[in-house]
Amino acid sequence: MLFENRNEQALAETVSQYGVRCRAVARNILGSEEDAEECMNDALLSAWNAIPPAHPKHYGAYFQTLVRNFALKRYAAAHAEKRGGGQMTLALAELSECLASGENVERTIDRRIMLESVKRFLADLPERQRNLFVRRYWHAAPISDIAVDFEMSEINVKVTLSRIRNRLQKHLRKEGLL
Repeated sequence: MLFENRNEQALAETVSQYGVRCRAVARNILGSEEDAEECMNDALLSAWNAIPPAHPKHYGAYFQTLVRNFALKRYAAAHAEKRGGGQMTLALAELSECLASGENVERTIDRRIMLESVKRFLADLPERQRNLFVRRYWHAAPISDIAVDFEMSEINVKVTLSRIRNRLQKHLRKEGLL
């Protein structure tokens, strides 16, 4: 409501409620606190300019998606000519084995069909496995952090994620997306 009324307090409330989680997502992708803060600022400006007319139902998810998208754009720009390390590179490399090898998924598959298929796959996973997958591949969290948060060994996290990726690959093949 604060955004819709053009009340600047909306910005402070957003940072207060969602700042910690959103900065963590951007920091996991970019590896830099300063870049994460810039993504937060870009997302705040984007939300300010979009609301109204946009009326997101789940503002926290909407804002986190904005921050993540700004972080991914910044990451892509920074790594356009070089392939560096970092959690996003590792997470994308892990996922690449269950996607069409050597092909650009956006060019070969309608993204919405792929997204719906992945959503169905995730919905069928047990909650703990779904949360592991989301933490690694949406939030780009380091394996070591996931291990601590889920009270697992790092090797157990890696094995579990590998098994989930294999199941995802089979699911996508079954649905004719690979």
